[in-house]
Amino acid sequence: MAPFLSHAVPLPQTLAPPIPRARHRLAPRPPSAASFLRGLFPARPSPAKADLLRLIADQGRGLETQSDPSRLADIVACIDALAAVSPGADTVSDASKLSGTWRLLWTTVQEQLFIVRNAPFFRTAAGDVLQVIDVPGGALNNVITFPPSGAFVVNGEIEVQPPQRVNFRFTRAALRGSNWEVPFPPFGKGWFDTVYLDDEIRVAKDIRGDYLVVERAPYSWNG
Repeated sequence: MAPFLSHAVPLPQTLAPPIPRARHRLAPRPPSAASFLRGLFPARPSPAKADLLRLIADQGRGLETQSDPSRLADIVACIDALAAVSPGADTVSDASKLSGTWRLLWTTVQEQLFIVRNAPFFRTAAGDVLQVIDVPGGALNNVITFPPSGAFVVNGEIEVQPPQRVNFRFTRAALRGSNWEVPFPPFGKGWFDTVYLDDEIRVAKDIRGDYLVVERAPYSWNG
Protein backbone atom coordinates (compact mmCIF):
# COMPACT_ATOMS: atom_id res chain seq x y z
CA MET A 1 0.00 0.00 0.00
CA ALA A 2 1.28 3.39 -0.91
CA PRO A 3 2.34 5.62 1.95
CA PHE A 4 -0.42 7.80 3.36
CA LEU A 5 -0.55 11.20 1.64
CA SER A 6 2.56 10.45 -0.35
CA HIS A 7 0.98 12.33 -3.19
CA ALA A 8 -1.01 14.82 -1.16
CA VAL A 9 -2.48 17.72 -3.03
CA PRO A 10 -1.04 21.00 -1.69
CA LEU A 11 -3.49 22.83 0.51
CA PRO A 12 -4.23 26.47 -0.21
CA GLN A 13 -2.17 28.79 2.00
CA THR A 14 -3.90 31.32 4.20
CA LEU A 15 -2.25 34.52 5.26
CA ALA A 16 -1.74 34.69 8.98
CA PRO A 17 -2.43 38.07 10.58
CA PRO A 18 0.77 40.04 11.11
CA ILE A 19 2.23 39.77 14.56
CA PRO A 20 2.33 43.25 16.05
CA ARG A 21 5.81 44.42 16.90
CA ALA A 22 6.32 45.29 20.46
CA ARG A 23 6.85 48.98 21.06
CA HIS A 24 9.69 49.78 23.34
CA ARG A 25 8.65 52.47 25.80
CA LEU A 26 11.20 54.32 27.82
CA ALA A 27 10.85 53.56 31.46
CA PRO A 28 10.11 56.67 33.52
CA ARG A 29 13.24 58.17 34.96
CA PRO A 30 13.40 57.62 38.68
CA PRO A 31 13.50 60.78 40.78
CA SER A 32 16.90 62.06 41.73
CA ALA A 33 18.16 61.42 45.21
CA ALA A 34 17.84 65.13 46.00
CA SER A 35 14.20 65.24 44.86
CA PHE A 36 13.42 62.07 46.79
CA LEU A 37 14.92 63.45 49.97
CA ARG A 38 13.10 66.78 49.52
CA GLY A 39 9.84 64.85 49.38
CA LEU A 40 10.66 63.00 52.57
CA PHE A 41 11.98 66.02 54.39
CA PRO A 42 10.26 69.24 53.21
CA ALA A 43 12.29 72.41 53.63
CA ARG A 44 11.82 74.13 56.92
CA PRO A 45 11.37 77.88 57.18
CA SER A 46 14.65 79.69 57.59
CA PRO A 47 15.44 80.64 61.21
CA ALA A 48 16.41 84.06 59.85
CA LYS A 49 12.80 84.68 58.79
CA ALA A 50 11.45 83.87 62.25
CA ASP A 51 14.17 86.04 63.81
CA LEU A 52 13.33 88.93 61.49
CA LEU A 53 9.61 88.80 62.24
CA ARG A 54 10.36 88.65 65.95
CA LEU A 55 12.71 91.64 65.82
CA ILE A 56 10.28 93.89 63.95
CA ALA A 57 7.10 92.80 65.77
CA ASP A 58 7.22 95.60 68.39
CA GLN A 59 8.79 98.31 66.26
CA GLY A 60 5.67 100.23 65.21
CA ARG A 61 6.33 99.60 61.51
CA GLY A 62 9.78 101.15 61.98
CA LEU A 63 9.03 104.17 64.16
CA GLU A 64 10.67 102.64 67.23
CA THR A 65 13.72 101.47 65.30
CA GLN A 66 14.67 105.06 64.44
CA SER A 67 15.89 105.61 68.01
CA ASP A 68 17.39 102.14 68.48
CA PRO A 69 20.52 101.67 66.33
CA SER A 70 21.29 98.35 67.99
CA ARG A 71 17.92 96.91 66.99
CA LEU A 72 18.35 98.32 63.47
CA ALA A 73 21.71 96.56 63.15
CA ASP A 74 20.16 93.27 64.29
CA ILE A 75 17.31 93.61 61.79
CA VAL A 76 19.66 94.39 58.90
CA ALA A 77 21.83 91.41 59.84
CA CYS A 78 18.73 89.20 59.74
CA ILE A 79 17.78 90.57 56.32
CA ASP A 80 21.27 89.82 55.01
CA ALA A 81 21.06 86.27 56.36
CA LEU A 82 17.62 85.82 54.83
CA ALA A 83 18.80 87.10 51.45
CA ALA A 84 21.60 84.53 51.49
CA VAL A 85 19.12 81.65 51.69
CA SER A 86 16.38 83.19 49.56
CA PRO A 87 14.42 80.46 47.73
CA GLY A 88 14.14 81.03 43.99
CA ALA A 89 16.28 84.16 44.10
CA ASP A 90 16.37 84.17 40.30
CA THR A 91 12.58 84.34 40.00
CA VAL A 92 11.59 86.99 42.52
CA SER A 93 10.64 89.40 39.74
CA ASP A 94 8.12 86.98 38.18
CA ALA A 95 4.72 88.61 37.74
CA SER A 96 2.86 85.92 39.65
CA LYS A 97 5.21 86.16 42.60
CA LEU A 98 5.71 89.91 42.80
CA SER A 99 2.26 91.22 41.88
CA GLY A 100 -0.32 91.78 44.59
CA THR A 101 -1.28 93.93 47.55
CA TRP A 102 1.49 94.02 50.14
CA ARG A 103 1.01 95.38 53.65
CA LEU A 104 3.81 97.10 55.54
CA LEU A 105 5.33 95.38 58.55
CA TRP A 106 8.51 97.44 58.92
CA THR A 107 10.53 100.01 57.00
CA THR A 108 13.27 102.61 57.19
CA VAL A 109 11.69 104.80 54.47
CA GLN A 110 11.45 108.24 56.08
CA GLU A 111 8.59 109.58 53.96
CA GLN A 112 6.27 106.77 54.97
CA LEU A 113 7.26 106.92 58.63
CA PHE A 114 6.78 110.71 58.70
CA ILE A 115 3.16 110.39 57.57
CA VAL A 116 2.45 107.50 59.95
CA ARG A 117 3.95 109.42 62.87
CA ASN A 118 2.19 112.72 62.17
CA ALA A 119 -1.26 111.46 61.20
CA PRO A 120 -2.66 112.26 64.70
CA PHE A 121 -1.97 115.97 64.12
CA PHE A 122 -4.65 115.81 61.44
CA ARG A 123 -7.11 114.18 63.84
CA THR A 124 -6.73 110.79 62.25
CA ALA A 125 -4.54 107.72 62.48
CA ALA A 126 -2.71 105.79 59.82
CA GLY A 127 -4.30 102.49 58.94
CA ASP A 128 -2.72 99.95 56.63
CA VAL A 129 0.31 101.04 54.64
CA LEU A 130 0.26 99.24 51.31
CA GLN A 131 2.41 98.66 48.27
CA VAL A 132 0.34 97.47 45.34
CA ILE A 133 2.33 95.98 42.47
CA ASP A 134 0.93 95.05 39.05
CA VAL A 135 3.79 93.68 36.96
CA PRO A 136 1.74 92.95 33.78
CA GLY A 137 0.23 96.45 33.96
CA GLY A 138 3.56 98.10 34.79
CA ALA A 139 2.03 99.88 37.79
CA LEU A 140 3.06 100.61 41.37
CA ASN A 141 0.84 102.27 43.98
CA ASN A 142 2.04 103.27 47.43
CA VAL A 143 -0.94 103.76 49.73
CA ILE A 144 -1.31 104.99 53.31
CA THR A 145 -4.89 104.55 54.47
CA PHE A 146 -6.69 106.79 56.95
CA PRO A 147 -9.85 104.97 58.07
CA PRO A 148 -12.67 105.09 57.45
CA SER A 149 -12.36 106.56 53.95
CA GLY A 150 -9.14 108.55 53.53
CA ALA A 151 -5.90 107.63 51.80
CA PHE A 152 -2.66 109.14 50.57
CA VAL A 153 -1.89 107.52 47.24
CA VAL A 154 1.24 107.76 45.12
CA ASN A 155 0.94 106.26 41.64
CA GLY A 156 3.92 105.12 39.64
CA GLU A 157 5.19 103.13 36.70
CA ILE A 158 7.54 100.16 36.96
CA GLU A 159 9.85 98.21 34.72
CA VAL A 160 11.07 94.84 35.91
CA GLN A 161 14.76 94.11 35.45
CA PRO A 162 15.34 90.42 36.32
CA PRO A 163 16.43 88.75 38.39
CA GLN A 164 15.68 91.02 41.38
CA ARG A 165 15.39 94.67 40.38
CA VAL A 166 12.33 96.81 39.74
CA ASN A 167 12.82 100.31 38.33
CA PHE A 168 10.11 102.80 39.26
CA ARG A 169 9.02 106.35 38.51
CA PHE A 170 6.27 108.11 40.43
CA THR A 171 3.78 109.96 38.23
CA ARG A 172 1.01 111.22 40.51
CA ALA A 173 0.17 111.75 44.17
CA ALA A 174 -3.04 112.75 45.94
CA LEU A 175 -4.66 112.91 49.35
CA ARG A 176 -8.15 111.44 49.02
CA GLY A 177 -11.31 111.55 51.08
CA SER A 178 -14.71 110.02 50.56
CA ASN A 179 -15.73 112.70 48.03
CA TRP A 180 -12.70 114.95 47.61
CA GLU A 181 -9.09 114.81 46.43
CA VAL A 182 -6.09 117.12 46.85
CA PRO A 183 -3.36 116.51 44.25
CA PHE A 184 0.35 116.78 45.02
CA PRO A 185 3.25 116.94 42.60
CA PRO A 186 4.74 113.51 41.96
CA PHE A 187 8.21 112.92 43.29
CA GLY A 188 10.87 110.29 43.09
CA LYS A 189 12.27 107.64 40.84
CA GLY A 190 14.75 104.87 41.41
CA TRP A 191 14.79 101.13 41.93
CA PHE A 192 14.41 98.45 44.55
CA ASP A 193 15.73 94.92 44.76
CA THR A 194 13.60 92.14 46.19
CA VAL A 195 16.15 90.30 48.31
CA TYR A 196 13.69 87.75 49.75
CA LEU A 197 10.27 86.54 48.65
CA ASP A 198 8.07 83.64 49.68
CA ASP A 199 4.33 82.99 49.90
CA GLU A 200 3.98 85.19 52.99
CA ILE A 201 6.49 88.04 53.03
CA ARG A 202 8.71 90.11 50.78
CA VAL A 203 11.86 92.01 51.75
CA ALA A 204 13.26 94.78 49.56
CA LYS A 205 16.21 97.18 49.60
CA ASP A 206 16.08 100.35 47.50
CA ILE A 207 18.48 102.70 45.77
CA ARG A 208 18.97 104.74 48.96
CA GLY A 209 19.72 101.73 51.12
CA ASP A 210 16.29 101.79 52.78
CA TYR A 211 14.59 98.53 53.70
CA LEU A 212 11.01 97.38 53.41
CA VAL A 213 9.42 94.28 54.95
CA VAL A 214 5.86 93.57 53.80
CA GLU A 215 3.35 90.74 54.04
CA ARG A 216 0.70 89.66 51.56
CA ALA A 217 -2.43 91.53 52.56
CA PRO A 218 -5.60 89.48 53.14
CA TYR A 219 -7.39 91.70 50.60
CA SER A 220 -6.74 93.45 47.29
CA TRP A 221 -6.58 97.23 47.04
CA ASN A 222 -8.17 98.57 43.86
CA GLY A 223 -8.51 102.25 44.73
